[in-house]
Amino acid sequence: MTNRIAKITLDEGSIKKRSKEAEHEKSVAIADLMGENSFEPHCMQGGPYDLHLSISEGRLIFDITSEKSEKAKAVLSIAPLRGVIRDYFMICESYYEALSASNPSKLEAIDMGRRGVHNEGSEALQELLKGRINVDFPTSRRLFTLICVLHIK
Repeated sequence: MTNRIAKITLDEGSIKKRSKEAEHEKSVAIADLMGENSFEPHCMQGGPYDLHLSISEGRLIFDITSEKSEKAKAVLSIAPLRGVIRDYFMICESYYEALSASNPSKLEAIDMGRRGVHNEGSEALQELLKGRINVDFPTSRRLFTLICVLHIK
């Protein structure tokens, strides 16, 4: 399949050292994304694509290069995602606290909420990308995870 991401990198210089949990989430999201994804920039004619994600001055930047060395950049305001990213961080913090306290019933409830907020963020990302880049829902979920990792301050 040509409408896919073949390689993804994050702007490591713009983010601070992450917790081992965040590093794990990042690794899993990248591995899952490389295993299966659907990514179709409207301004380019076929991939696969290399994608470099970064955040600068309140903007989410998708630097895209096709296998034919075509280059494109999608620059989007991060503002529509800020609230859901904040909510996701708060619920993840609660999740990790419950995990360390070994409280299975609380952990299950928090995890359901965490998945719901993650889905909300994924849908918001798809909406933000609409008209620029087509992504399926699983790809959007993984990209949202990576955007959250980039957003760690």
